[in-house]
Amino acid sequence: MPCRGVRGATTAEENTRESILEATRQLLALMIRANGIASEDVASAVFTTTTDLNAEFPALAARQLGWLDVALMCYHELEVPGSLRHCIRILLHWNTEKQTSEMIHVYVKGATKLRPDRDQLPPVDWKELEDWIGRHLDQTALPARPA
Repeated sequence: MPCRGVRGATTAEENTRESILEATRQLLALMIRANGIASEDVASAVFTTTTDLNAEFPALAARQLGWLDVALMCYHELEVPGSLRHCIRILLHWNTEKQTSEMIHVYVKGATKLRPDRDQLPPVDWKELEDWIGRHLDQTALPARPA
């Protein structure tokens, strides 16, 4: 079975743990739903942030959604002058029979300007998306909140 790359990007409101995790969960949920991705078919996932986001590892959001057996890595993007700030990117390596041309790459919030040619999603119902995320959260993967 071929391994395909699925890309996505979003922006976080601020450099806080909550904002990074919320934005990453939303992006990952949209990527999963748009492409019909099951975690057992994901070989690995790479998460990057711009250097102004360092309050949390964005890969934790995947663990929170139950991706406990998927290999995950986090990195910082290059510091390019004038580039989009507060940006989170995901690259999934997905084992699928789908063709590369069938991949739906997801760019939302401030990241839509990165790839205007990839405007494939219908408008996002953020409340419905948060409800979906709430139903899929793995409570055992949620770390204890700092006191």
